[in-house]
Amino acid sequence: MQTQPIENVIHLRDRNIDMFKKDLILRNPLRSLGREGEEILAAGSFGAVLAPAGVGKTAFIVQLALNAMLQEKNVLHISLDEPVTKVSLWYEKLFQDLTGRSQWSKLDGVLEDLLPHRFIMTFKVEGFTVPRLEERLTDLTAQNIFHPEMVLIDGFPFGEAVRERLMALKLLAGRLGVCAWFTVHTHRHEAPTSEGLPPALAEAGDLFDVVLKLEPRGADIAVEPLRGVTAAEGSGHLRLDPATMLIRDGN
Repeated sequence: MQTQPIENVIHLRDRNIDMFKKDLILRNPLRSLGREGEEILAAGSFGAVLAPAGVGKTAFIVQLALNAMLQEKNVLHISLDEPVTKVSLWYEKLFQDLTGRSQWSKLDGVLEDLLPHRFIMTFKVEGFTVPRLEERLTDLTAQNIFHPEMVLIDGFPFGEAVRERLMALKLLAGRLGVCAWFTVHTHRHEAPTSEGLPPALAEAGDLFDVVLKLEPRGADIAVEPLRGVTAAEGSGHLRLDPATMLIRDGN
């Protein structure tokens, strides 16, 4: 029995992985939030994902990251809440759930193929400063270890006197040419501003180009755009599936 040369087997696997990536990108409900041919956030811009504890902020930004990684964009995930191992588990679980019902679900090594496009960095909340972040980023880029294009900051302490730190981060994002997403912990008992922003974000709300709110509604979690984007016509409203925390089209 004649077997295929190993080069042909590798080529076939790589081709299947490329097809799989394109399939996931095309089916991603987040596409409805981007402008034609553009990402949700431009370089140098800030985005915020608002929700109370336990509603799905981390799951949402991990899916933003996976979508970018599928497009071979480098994502720096900064966690101020969780260790590297727990952040990695979020990626593994959500990717498995994302691909579990796909025709490509038995294709091995896809997530491993994406991981060079992700770098996880952790800080203690009290030890997170813009100069320290810039120092660590400089170490990564100067040694050609990692050059981020998107930054996720999970657990940033929004509160009093936050504007100056956010302005410094925005300047850093502009210099690096990256966009940045933040999770914002809201409280149900706090009255929002007229735009729907939580009090903690109100003093620096003008620094954010896109604001999305995760809102529990019955058995669902709605993804409600507050600023910067609207769902594309005919796409329906986005939601998080509470069982899997995957982003779904509401149609």
